[in-house]
Amino acid sequence: MSATAMGEAAVEARLQALRQRLGKKQQFEEAVADLDAVVRDRYAGASPALRKSMYSTVCRVATVLQTRYTAPGFWRAGLNLFMGTEKLVTNPAEKEHLKSCISRAREHLDEKENEDSIPSNREADTRFLFEGHLTVGQEPPPPAWLVADNLARELSILIESSGGQDGNSNRIESRAEDVTPAIMNFLESISGNRDLETALEESLQGIIEHPPRAPPASKEVVANLPVLTVTEEVIARLGIETECAVCRENLVVDDKMQELPCKHLFHPPCLKPWLDENNSCPICRHELRTDDHVYESRKEREKEEEEDRRGAANAVRGGEFMYI
Repeated sequence: MSATAMGEAAVEARLQALRQRLGKKQQFEEAVADLDAVVRDRYAGASPALRKSMYSTVCRVATVLQTRYTAPGFWRAGLNLFMGTEKLVTNPAEKEHLKSCISRAREHLDEKENEDSIPSNREADTRFLFEGHLTVGQEPPPPAWLVADNLARELSILIESSGGQDGNSNRIESRAEDVTPAIMNFLESISGNRDLETALEESLQGIIEHPPRAPPASKEVVANLPVLTVTEEVIARLGIETECAVCRENLVVDDKMQELPCKHLFHPPCLKPWLDENNSCPICRHELRTDDHVYESRKEREKEEEEDRRGAANAVRGGEFMYI
């Protein structure tokens, strides 16, 4: 491997580590600053593949900001990153997307400044929990997109539950971010003094008529799935009645089978059409990674929230602390 290739491999490994750090609140600002330095120092001399990886990581920052964080410091760090990257990229589509990220960041910071400038009528020592910190001052109202996202998530859960009750074998894969535009329309209709009941009914009807689906599996993940050749040993281990769950044909010696991470086997021509539209195993619903950054961010956020709930429950039982 040449020195250039080794250098780019090291940068790629660093980018992967930065993507992991972006999901941790305590490390977010530092990770964005490190990413800004990597892009500034290495983008000009990078290969097209490495440039694409840098741009993808910058887009990850935008996704995390839009779906998770509202603190001005986080958005200022993101704004500096977007502005610096926008000056370096040459692809027109990438440049246009970064301009929209810059505009969104500036709008968010302007909103926060306007909120901070409004005098508070509440007591100076009023305390509330905001983004995990006990804060003194006036509690800011949640942004409209956050209200819509939370409401959309609850509605998606209801839709999925109703799909299961109907016995639908193709389980509805709900995605809160797909429902969010409909909820945003609902919030706008309320602000326009339309009848609340009518607006809610129309929004729910639109969601039910067009249920959201999970995105398909990542093309890279699908391309790298291992292909196994069926042998006598494999059949002895799995059983002679083992079959491809899609075409229902029994496995025979010398068959080529693709193996999912959950260890279920399928004929490649049977599995590909399924994974072109779904991101899970047809048998056990084990999910594969997708190319949808928003969907992956939501799954990561839900996993962290579940861990937080377990930690809080354990702490309360142990008498260490309580949430108020």
